[in-house]
Amino acid sequence: MRIDIKGYLEHNHLTIYKVAKKSGYGYTTLHKSFNKQQTSATSLNLRDLHALATTQEVAMWQILKELEEHYLKD
Repeated sequence: MRIDIKGYLEHNHLTIYKVAKKSGYGYTTLHKSFNKQQTSATSLNLRDLHALATTQEVAMWQILKELEEHYLKD
C-alpha cells in the first residue's frame, strides 16, 4: 500500500515549501521524500510525519491516523 502524500498536501492546502519552512526541515530533503516512489521497504518516515505535524500544529499520531484513514492507495 502507498500513501497519497500529494493528495494529503493538496487537501490541507499545503506545499512542500510551506512544510519545509514551518517545520525547519530542508526543502530538498522533504521534496525527495514526498516525491519518491514508495514500496513496502520505503514508506513515509518519522521525519516526514514530524514535519507535517509541526506545520499544522497537531500531534504526529493525528497525521498518521488521517493518512491511514483517507490517503492509502493500493
